[in-house]
Amino acid sequence: MGCDSGSGGRLGIRRPGSGSGTGGRPGFRRPGSDGRPGFRRRDHSVAPWIRTRLRTAPGAAVALALLVMATACLAAAFPRAVERYEDAGLRRAVVDATAPRTSLQVSAPQPGTYIPQSERESAVSPASMRKAYERVLNVVERPLAVDPAQSMYGVRNVNNLEAAETWLPMPSGLPAQMSLAAQSGLAEHSRMSAGRLPRAGNTVTAATREVEAAVTTETAKRLNIKVGSVIHVPGMQLDPLAVRITGIVAPRDPESAYWTTQPLLRTPSLIRPPTQGGEPETYWLGALLLPPDAAPVLLGTPGEPARYWLLTPDPAALTAHDLSRLGSAVASLESGPGLVKVRDSTDADSGVSTDLDEVLASYAELRSGVRPLVSVAAFGTGAVAVVVLLMAGRLTADRRRTELALLRARGASLRGLTRRLVTETAVVALPAGALGLAGALLLVPYGRAPYAVGAALAVTLLACAALPLRALAAHRVVGLHGAREDLTSIRPSRRRTIAELTLLVLASVAVLALRSRGTSGTSDEALGSGASGDLGSSGDQLVAMAPVLIGVIAALVLVRLYPLPLRWLARPAGRMRGAIGHLSLARAGRTSVSTVLPLLALLTALTTAAFGGSVLAGVADARDRAAVLNLGADARVEAEGALPATLPEQVRSAPGVQEVTPLSIAYEAKPGAGVESVPLAGVDPEGYARLADRTGLGAFPAGELKASPAAPADGASKPGADGSAKAPLPALASSAVADRYGTHPFSLRLSDGSDVTVRITLVRDLTPALPGTDFLIVDRAGLGTVAARPTTLLVTGDQVNGGALRKAVAAGTGADTDPTARADVRLRSEERARYIDSPLQSGAERVYAAAVAAGSGYAVLALLLALVRAAPERAALLARLRTMGLTRSQGRRLLVLEALPQALLAAAGGILTGWAAVRLLAPGIDLTSIALATPGGAPPTGTAALHTDPASLFLPALTVLLLATGIAAGQAWWTGRRGSVRELRAGDSR
Repeated sequence: MGCDSGSGGRLGIRRPGSGSGTGGRPGFRRPGSDGRPGFRRRDHSVAPWIRTRLRTAPGAAVALALLVMATACLAAAFPRAVERYEDAGLRRAVVDATAPRTSLQVSAPQPGTYIPQSERESAVSPASMRKAYERVLNVVERPLAVDPAQSMYGVRNVNNLEAAETWLPMPSGLPAQMSLAAQSGLAEHSRMSAGRLPRAGNTVTAATREVEAAVTTETAKRLNIKVGSVIHVPGMQLDPLAVRITGIVAPRDPESAYWTTQPLLRTPSLIRPPTQGGEPETYWLGALLLPPDAAPVLLGTPGEPARYWLLTPDPAALTAHDLSRLGSAVASLESGPGLVKVRDSTDADSGVSTDLDEVLASYAELRSGVRPLVSVAAFGTGAVAVVVLLMAGRLTADRRRTELALLRARGASLRGLTRRLVTETAVVALPAGALGLAGALLLVPYGRAPYAVGAALAVTLLACAALPLRALAAHRVVGLHGAREDLTSIRPSRRRTIAELTLLVLASVAVLALRSRGTSGTSDEALGSGASGDLGSSGDQLVAMAPVLIGVIAALVLVRLYPLPLRWLARPAGRMRGAIGHLSLARAGRTSVSTVLPLLALLTALTTAAFGGSVLAGVADARDRAAVLNLGADARVEAEGALPATLPEQVRSAPGVQEVTPLSIAYEAKPGAGVESVPLAGVDPEGYARLADRTGLGAFPAGELKASPAAPADGASKPGADGSAKAPLPALASSAVADRYGTHPFSLRLSDGSDVTVRITLVRDLTPALPGTDFLIVDRAGLGTVAARPTTLLVTGDQVNGGALRKAVAAGTGADTDPTARADVRLRSEERARYIDSPLQSGAERVYAAAVAAGSGYAVLALLLALVRAAPERAALLARLRTMGLTRSQGRRLLVLEALPQALLAAAGGILTGWAAVRLLAPGIDLTSIALATPGGAPPTGTAALHTDPASLFLPALTVLLLATGIAAGQAWWTGRRGSVRELRAGDSR
């Protein structure tokens, strides 16, 4: 023990006679006692104690170091991983929004005509524009950063100018129009394809009548412009302005902000002006790129020249934790103090416009739905890790109970004992925590370090305090022998009862709050407050801890109920032949109350795993469901016109294809004489009914959709021989269409001019052929020849090969030789991948899965710690029972039956608690944000609700059960192969 090695007086114990001999404090010599006056030498008694303890139990020290290192690494990596995917999601959102939306566009009108012409020309000169650009850059506040390489300034005409050249293309006879732009940075963002860059030559003024310009390769190709071409545009009360093309340039990066902020500079547009009936007229609109020195010539045109400064945000400098400050900076520039400074730097009539604030608000809304779900997993895993650390300290204190009690009996003070235990644990935990932090920084090399350091430090301090605090609580009173602490004999104290009731109240409040307001809370103010799902308030933290609190309450309830079945089973087992059953129940009943912590860890982990697994399963199911809602099958082949009649057979022969369902879809079917249209799909009832049943989208009996034999084959409602009308086609309709048209027959005018009469006989909310809330489904056999031609194929199969399917479709439609005959092929797997739109979603899903896995690992570790703690006692029990005739098989059964009650309790409790947590919290959990992407702000297809996942409930619980019984059986087998001398030593403490 640690009291050996001659350290009896080194734990704050006063030796007999030491007080009168020294006259000073223990551990110090009196000045001059060693011949050196005034010198005090400290008694270095800490090092021998630490070395003794580490040498006595090196395995325990290594295990504690590994536990602290792993926990510190996970705790430090979590905030950095969250910050990494949140920042990546913000940057992806800004990049995907494209530069026209995210750029800060500062615009100012042309200088007033009331000032001298020379000053007007000077105001648009490159030098003046450059100075204003630099001043505007200084106005932008941090954390909003501007990318100078993608920012630009210049002068352009607001009103387009007609070109007089007849050789320019004129699709409808209207002359082409030109937009003149003198923008900075043309040489840096383009390369020469032909000719040279334009030059201003001599000083250019408003009266100059000829300038040089360049065009892009796309503009030159579509407008038939060549190097040397001259284009004339109107002048203001002067001769036309001649623009000579000296070069054709190709953008270095066509998708960069320089070219996408004003797409007209790169690509000409075919404009269709509004007309009052008649044939629509079109004309071409292109851009001519002037040199910046030629900007004053725009003042001599009627195009209303305007100055502009386009500031492109730098996505790499944007961080999610600065989201609220980013919103404030943008708002300041649009209509705040920043706008005043911009006007002071450019022009009094300048304005700032951008959609960056909308992009940030959209991201904040998405984050407000994702972050609380991740926080739920983080709280669950963190709670399990804390329980495991506390359990490790408690088990160590229990293992050393006799040693510490003996030290207290010999006179060790509580302060001295606690100090030595803290030092002993810190020697192991501090280096382990530092290694865990270093591992986290290497594993996740992105993110702010203070949060990681704080998390690792908290884990290390908890590990250092667990053992001393437990020892302090257990050894406040000196005594060598304590009372029994069996579960069946210890009555809960009043303090414990009050603590359990308090936890019950907190859990109830958390569940009610989560059910009423959901995980995101008041996320509508996320951008303005900067607390988008931040869980910064105590109420939000309580909501996030709801699954953990449910697990804790269940653990405490099960611990209280655990003795009851043992008492009920003990008497019948005592009447049975053989002592194994009775002995195993007696052993299980004499389990120490320290079982509370392992059971708490197991139930909390199982609840978190069940809840987290259900979340992940709900996310996957929602994406699959949304993909099926959009496509209607595993693959969808669709064309604007009719598909070849032989295509279904060719597609059916593709690898992985099991069935092909042809559809004849008319999106513009008009009921009666109305102007509204209803999408109509003609199907084969038998095959379509099988498809609807397989996909779960509005299954129906096939016979109720089949057309009557009396229905006309050409789809027209014609009178029969007896003057009666033919029977209308039965139709399957959506609820909205059924409410609108009822069950009476009504006619539909199809796009080919034919009419068909239908009567709604079936109503379903969903159908595979057509997404949305408006649809009609009829038998294809009742449509005319033209209307019945298939336009869409719905393909089903377990593993549809996308490449082979596209190849078969291309061969069947002739798209290999005729590009206009191509058909669009979409796969369910590709559609599903489209919903993972943001790194925020995919990153949160990965972190959530990692948190659930870590919680499960800690649960297994808690089980192992509990079993390892009891291993010496069980080994001694088997050795003693073997001397009384116990066989090896009986020993294995004894240990398995002894471990079975606790394992069954944990497994059954975990299943019930996980099921209850999901059912209780499901109304307040919306998985739509993390499951379904909404590109461009479009509403998601369907919603994602939380539901119970059987695999997440049963697999972790069965794993715990198998581990517990397997370890017990393995211990019995290993003990049977060893000798029993050590276990049978007299005086052994086991």
